[in-house]
Amino acid sequence: MITKNMIQSEIEHFIQKYPLPDDFSHIWEAPLTGYADASHPYWKELKNLVHREHDQPMEILPGATVVLAYFIPFSKNIGQSNRFCGLASPEWARAYEITNAMFPKLNQHIIHFITEHGYQAAVSKASGFFDRENITGRWSFRHIAFLAGLGTFGLNRMLITNKGCCGRLNAIVTTLPFAADEPSVSENCLYKSSGSCMACVKNCPSGALTSSGFDRKLCFTQCLKNASVYTQFGSSYTEGNGSASGSEVCGKCLTPLPCTFQNPCQKQN
Repeated sequence: MITKNMIQSEIEHFIQKYPLPDDFSHIWEAPLTGYADASHPYWKELKNLVHREHDQPMEILPGATVVLAYFIPFSKNIGQSNRFCGLASPEWARAYEITNAMFPKLNQHIIHFITEHGYQAAVSKASGFFDRENITGRWSFRHIAFLAGLGTFGLNRMLITNKGCCGRLNAIVTTLPFAADEPSVSENCLYKSSGSCMACVKNCPSGALTSSGFDRKLCFTQCLKNASVYTQFGSSYTEGNGSASGSEVCGKCLTPLPCTFQNPCQKQN
C-alpha cells in the first residue's frame, strides 16, 4: 500500500542522489510535501486569481483525487549568496536553472513510482507556459501549494512555508487515495500577521513591490536584466521565436528576510 511517507521518501532520495556539479554539490534541503483536494472550489477561483485559462486537475487527469505539491528549499549558502543589492547572484541563477531542469526528471520518477502502485499521475502541460504579455502562467505552483497546506502568501507574493520561501515549487496531479491537506488559516507573513517587517519591499531593486501592490511589469523588467547577464546557465524559458533568453531571475524579495529559511510567525509563537 502506498503512503504519503513513501512519496516523501522518494522525493528526498531522488534529490539526494541527483548528479550535481562537483563545485555546486549542495543546493537543496529536504523537501516538504502536501496534497490539494482536486475537487476543491478554489480551483475555479484560480481562473480569476491567476489566469483565465488556468488548468483544472480533471482536465489534466480524469478521475483526479489529490494534487501532490512539493517545495524544495534552497540551501542556506544559495540563499545567502543573493543577499547583496543589484543583480541576482550567479549562484542564485545557477541553482534556479539546475532546479528547473531537474523537475521534469523528478516528476517522471514520481509518476512512475505512483503507477507502479496501481494509481495514475500526470503533470500539467501548461506548467511550462508563461504568458509574457500578462506575465503569468496557467498552472500556479504557489496557489496549488497553498491549497495543499504548505504555507501562506507573504507580502512578497511568495509562499512562506515552515521552511521559508527560499526555494522552488512543483506539482503532480494524481488519483492517489490520500486525504487532502487543508489550507492554513494562520498567516506565516510578519507583515500580514502584525504589520511589521516589510523587508521584502525594502529589498526589491525595481520598486515593483510595495505594501499596497505589486507591479508585474517592473518585476519582469528586473528579471530580464538578469537574463541579459546570466546566459551561461541555460534558460528555463524561451522567447516566442524559440531562442534562449537567459536566466530570468531576481529573488531579492526572498532573501535575506525573516521568512527566507523559516516560518517567522511559527517562531514567534
